[in-house]
Amino acid sequence: MIFNRIKRQHWINLLGAAVLFSASATFANGPVGEHVNHLSDNIENYTEEVNWLNTKVEEMIIRYLNGGVEEAKPEQLVEYWEEVKFHSAIETNYVPVYASIWQGLFGIKGAIEDKAPIEEVRKQQLFLQQSLWQALGAVKLAAQYQDKGLTDHVTITQANPTNSLETLDAIKNRLDRVVAKYAEKLPKEAVSLVHDIYLNLFEGVEGELISLDANLVEDMEKDFNVVLPQAIAKADNIDQVRDVVNTMKGKIDDAHSLLSQSAEKRKDVF
Repeated sequence: MIFNRIKRQHWINLLGAAVLFSASATFANGPVGEHVNHLSDNIENYTEEVNWLNTKVEEMIIRYLNGGVEEAKPEQLVEYWEEVKFHSAIETNYVPVYASIWQGLFGIKGAIEDKAPIEEVRKQQLFLQQSLWQALGAVKLAAQYQDKGLTDHVTITQANPTNSLETLDAIKNRLDRVVAKYAEKLPKEAVSLVHDIYLNLFEGVEGELISLDANLVEDMEKDFNVVLPQAIAKADNIDQVRDVVNTMKGKIDDAHSLLSQSAEKRKDVF
């Protein structure tokens, strides 16, 4: 029973993530392909690519066992990932697991380069495999929603939120991209994205929030301008950055509740 509940909640989480079809035209591996607007037509190809990636990783580990770091060529891992179309399919649909894939790639790469025991390399390999299959599941769900017209096509620019509640949702989504940029070993881009989120999104709602909870606003301002940038600069691993982001998301949820309650009260007045 407990397992079934956990499994069901896992797919509920994926389902919620799948409908967050973000809209940025350029990603880590260059311009997004038109294939992301026709996910169902490409599921078979994405599945083949995931199998291909897992095979290339296994071959690399075997080379590591037989000939060491030089024979393994761990630097090729990132090239493999950026080569496949699935790269942009998952980046446009489920950013949290996109960051986990990068974490797995660099986990394997780092373990091999550090000449770690094979048990550690296999541990990182398992994490990457789980992330890839989870990502494929999210893309399959997104394809179903896309076929029903319930998700938008990827457009040239990001859609601007139309109200404060949408803005808070957008902030949470883009904070996931901060984690992804850190996972990609792009800390400067991650910090730049944090500043962009603060200036172009959070500042648009903080005036409304101050009247409801000034201390919460002050706390969140510190997170955006001090805590998260410092975590990106000083963290030893992605989990430390993700922990800060998750804490910030909790505060954003609190802000969302405050704004929702405020809106309901205004409705009652009129």
